[in-house]
Amino acid sequence: MTERAFATPTTLEDALAALEGDPHAAVVAGGTDLVVADRSGKRALPERIVAIHRVPGLDSMEEDGDGLRLGALVTHARIDGSPEIQARYRALADAAALVGSPATRHAGTIGGNVVNASPAIETGSPLLVFEAEIELQRVGGRRTVRYSDFVRGPGLTDCRPDELLTAVRLPGLPSGRSGSAYLRLEYRQAMEIAIVGAAALLVLDSTGRCTDARLALTAVAPTCIRAPEAEARLRGRIIDEAALADAAEASASAAKPIDDVRASADYRRAMTVVIARRALETAWRRALESTA
Repeated sequence: MTERAFATPTTLEDALAALEGDPHAAVVAGGTDLVVADRSGKRALPERIVAIHRVPGLDSMEEDGDGLRLGALVTHARIDGSPEIQARYRALADAAALVGSPATRHAGTIGGNVVNASPAIETGSPLLVFEAEIELQRVGGRRTVRYSDFVRGPGLTDCRPDELLTAVRLPGLPSGRSGSAYLRLEYRQAMEIAIVGAAALLVLDSTGRCTDARLALTAVAPTCIRAPEAEARLRGRIIDEAALADAAEASASAAKPIDDVRASADYRRAMTVVIARRALETAWRRALESTA
């Protein structure tokens, strides 16, 4: 039987030192991804685990200029229940509310969710439409990477072996009346992952014209992706049902789904249009209800 080591640093410096000293060490926070992967036989537990749940400050949620900084240990339950996120970054709250079960949401963290890098990650598309940044630290250095560049493929990220994801940063929103939403197609209402998902952000001026549009898709490519053609069909246009339908149809051009045990590629491509339209319609309604 393989002998495993388990470290529980109580300072950020000690956590970074543990990662620097062992390139094969794995970080655990809530443990909802690491433990499930081991039990399902997808990935064995690493020989050395660095648990960061006792590191102070990593569970903070604070203003960051005109945006918001979420520490790596902020849970999905806190995101879903945050009035600030509900008011400004609603799509992220929508996604957090769908993760796993209540128990999962109270243990699972935004940092762990991002590093796991599943193609069906619920928070991925919202982070794309909000143009989030990932904060990484190592002994002697810190860097910030755009979320769109951070996830490189299924289970693959730009996080180096000696780095720790310390925060997710949400920039301020464009000026104007804005609304956002995340929706997914699912078979069950709990302990489920997206068959297809979509996050939308719409910004309107006082006349109802779209000054910015962002649409991202989940589970239809190796990573969550933006839908640039759909976005282009909305910018500068007075938003109505026809405009949203046009953009939703265009979203299918970005989808590159595969066949798997949960759905066929053709079904996912067809449902991309449906879910994209629902996300856009919800974001539009929320934008109309908002104040600049």
